[in-house]
Amino acid sequence: MNSQNQVESTLKEILEVVKPLHEDLVTRFKIIDELREVVQSIENLRGATVEPFGSFVSNLFSRWGDLDISIEVSFGQCVSSAGKKRKQTLLRELLRALRKQGGWSRLNFIPSARVPILKIVSKWQNISCDISIDNIQGEIKSKFLFWLNEIDGRFRDMVLLVKEWAKANGINNPKTGTFNSYSLSLLVIFHFQTCVPPILPPLKDIYPTNVVDDLTGAKVYAERRIAQVRSSNIARFKSSRIVNRSSLSELFISFIAKFSEINLKASELGICTFTGQWEYIANNTRWLPWTYAIFIEDPFEQPENSARAVGQKQLVKIAEVFETTRRILISANITRNTLLPTLVGPQTSPFLFKKHPTVYSNSNYRYYPNTPPQAHRVVQSPLQTQYHLWQLQYKNSGPSTSQMQHQGPRMVPSTPKPQSQFARMGVANGPHLPNHQFQKPNPSVPQDQVQVQVQPQIQRARTEGYNVKFGTRRPHQVQHNQGQMWRPKYDK
Repeated sequence: MNSQNQVESTLKEILEVVKPLHEDLVTRFKIIDELREVVQSIENLRGATVEPFGSFVSNLFSRWGDLDISIEVSFGQCVSSAGKKRKQTLLRELLRALRKQGGWSRLNFIPSARVPILKIVSKWQNISCDISIDNIQGEIKSKFLFWLNEIDGRFRDMVLLVKEWAKANGINNPKTGTFNSYSLSLLVIFHFQTCVPPILPPLKDIYPTNVVDDLTGAKVYAERRIAQVRSSNIARFKSSRIVNRSSLSELFISFIAKFSEINLKASELGICTFTGQWEYIANNTRWLPWTYAIFIEDPFEQPENSARAVGQKQLVKIAEVFETTRRILISANITRNTLLPTLVGPQTSPFLFKKHPTVYSNSNYRYYPNTPPQAHRVVQSPLQTQYHLWQLQYKNSGPSTSQMQHQGPRMVPSTPKPQSQFARMGVANGPHLPNHQFQKPNPSVPQDQVQVQVQPQIQRARTEGYNVKFGTRRPHQVQHNQGQMWRPKYDK
């Protein structure tokens, strides 16, 4: 196997491990459900909605990805935001409620952050959650990244690979002066814009103005306007583009090479995905005065710098990581075992070095015991699946969280929830998703006579992972690394 084929094979193997499973989706919905119950127990947050955003909504999260949550206190009517002091007060109340309830660990309130954040860790798989108030900008950015997958599915693969590689090499942590995941995603967008032929257009060709400036008035109409503009512009680009047929390995190697001297370029040039090109800092008055080691402009909230946490010394380290990786990728006689230490971190490597992974008991990492990485791979995006599963879980006639743990879901067609955030944002343009709700099983009707209409991949995932004996499904609870994996408990 030549070097190029070896890189291609290894990258695809890594993707099989880091892409989330169906149970990873279900666990995150469980966390959202529990947070919703806590929020509704707080007097000042009654009626507020709990909305996920970030990599989970953009479909760029890995099996071990964190969960970003926005609590909307505007009640979905108008695009507005509470003041910073108000946000701090509400998050303090939420912190007290979470402590009182129990089941959450490592609670850390950061009131002085640019956007006040409450960090917590759930008992379910030890998933970290970042909670903010009225983070409308974060929600719309997440949806734009999700929409880019409509243009080319390689975007998602590249983001997952780049984030895994960056974590493995210690350059995906803004707390230590390196890149955050959002800026890494923007680097992938920029790379796809500057390939020949380009895979993605300049983002101004998808939405010609600053998105956050158009988040005004009634939220439903603002989101609908944005969705209509991006939908028509994406369709126009897809109909007229020249298709880039580069392999995943070619795209990854060229990505690493493109930024191997990023510390030298950053002194004069900034990265602008809005125009899809390098921009001279001295000629861009929006970026002045120059106070950052590197400028990666946020295309949806211009002229904010998404890489503002990167320091000068750390930028040199980042460039060295790029260059070292480039040399390894183009070296002769490259093997899988020489590639893996560079491309994946300790959280992922046990799945790749062992055919049948077992429990890896290290409290620093969250592993899934006895779960083959290729089982029940998610086909739908989380944004689409959210629209589907939230119809199951949060109807007024549906069971509470405690009931869900003691009865099996029996799904029947139901009227879709009006004006959900996903319908407003145009997700209905994707694959059709049936809407269902939970209904208590009728014990007089045998299970094999009940017709359930669900997506094939969701139906398949529901039936696996359980011990089937004498026509019954026996649930089991998995404990690992002081955390738990939630799974619905089916009636006999």
